[in-house]
Amino acid sequence: MSTLANWRKSSYSGGGDGNACVEIAAGLIQVAVRDSKTPARATLTFPAIAFTAFLDALKSPRSGTR
Repeated sequence: MSTLANWRKSSYSGGGDGNACVEIAAGLIQVAVRDSKTPARATLTFPAIAFTAFLDALKSPRSGTR
């Protein structure tokens, strides 16, 4: 997936060189996640629907992240 994907880094990736973050590449059926400090290393992939549910849970008022 990494050869075809457009990797994006969070706008909350921090100061300096902004590499203290993860990057995602979203496709129709999968989402890939990698460490922005070492992009050539391992990539995790998740079904898109599961990753969307994960993000929704993080945004939930009950998660304490707002």
